[in-house]
Amino acid sequence: QVQLVESGGGLVQAGGSLRLSCAASGRTFSRSPMGWFRQAPGKEREFVALISGRGDNTYYADSVKGRFTISRDNAKNTVYLQMNSLKPEDTAVYYCAADTDGSTWYTLRGTSAYDYWGQGTQVTVSS
Repeated sequence: QVQLVESGGGLVQAGGSLRLSCAASGRTFSRSPMGWFRQAPGKEREFVALISGRGDNTYYADSVKGRFTISRDNAKNTVYLQMNSLKPEDTAVYYCAADTDGSTWYTLRGTSAYDYWGQGTQVTVSS
């Protein structure tokens, strides 16, 4: 059974940092682009960052560029999201996702490109 399990969320003050992890099991995702998305209460799920299968290409939403860093360790089948300089508006449930269907790079900013999702981890940033 394929699973993506996020961890590392929590409560942090504005300006603080958190590191999210997404551990995959059931199959290897070393060739699969992986993405991070987030969803705040009452809002649609939005793109945060994505990384290519080999980790040599990344892309970020403008709202997190320069503050968040996505990375991966294919030997551990794990993707990370380092979040620095957190703001209250970063408060959301954060989800990782994997694309195994060979979607084009541009479409990976959309939720429909991904076929595996984790259950999410809550990030709360207090002011």
